[in-house]
Amino acid sequence: MGQWRNGNKSAGMEMKSGHSKAMIARLSRYLRGLEDHIRQGCETISSRALGEQLGISDAQVRKDFAAFNRLGYAGIGYRCADLIQVIRDTLGINRAWRAAIVGCGNLGQALIGYQGFRQRGFAIEAAFDENPALIGRRLHGLEVLPLRHFAATVRERGIQLAILAVPAEEAQKTGEIIARSGILGILNFAPVNLNLPKSVSVSSVELTIELEQLVFAVVQKQIVE
Repeated sequence: MGQWRNGNKSAGMEMKSGHSKAMIARLSRYLRGLEDHIRQGCETISSRALGEQLGISDAQVRKDFAAFNRLGYAGIGYRCADLIQVIRDTLGINRAWRAAIVGCGNLGQALIGYQGFRQRGFAIEAAFDENPALIGRRLHGLEVLPLRHFAATVRERGIQLAILAVPAEEAQKTGEIIARSGILGILNFAPVNLNLPKSVSVSSVELTIELEQLVFAVVQKQIVE
């Protein structure tokens, strides 16, 4: 799971909303679980059922939802649609967000083609690279633009977020260019920490760390068995 940072804040600090980063991470999981439940034709769910579905204790579920004054209904549980609306409002995904992808190598091209972004309300509006062999190519309907056009394109298209998919050695320099454009947040796939102004929120997704955590879980399970 990505680590949220705003400038140099540590991962254990509270977000401005008053909710911890751990809780915000759980909210995204709750949202997926509730949406799955509605797709199955169920309008309500208990804290126990949702917790078992997601591997979270029912006490933690009740504590998290109590923060929204959603204590459930006796004999009914929680109304899924109500919770979904509250969670989307809290996460800020109750409206569309425009994003740009910077770095159009293999990973960047895969991200451009990922349909899940648009389904979740994130519209990829532009793609950028500094490789002359890529500039001018069309990838999934987007023309790859030179990075020098980034700031102007952000203004023209109302882009708020950037997805950074460049090699590690280019990440800091490219991140600084992105930050100067007025972008509000960066999703960073480069395996380095970015030192950027506090006005830009950064979430880092380090795939090798995720694999290391997966291997640890597998090894621990083998030890227990």
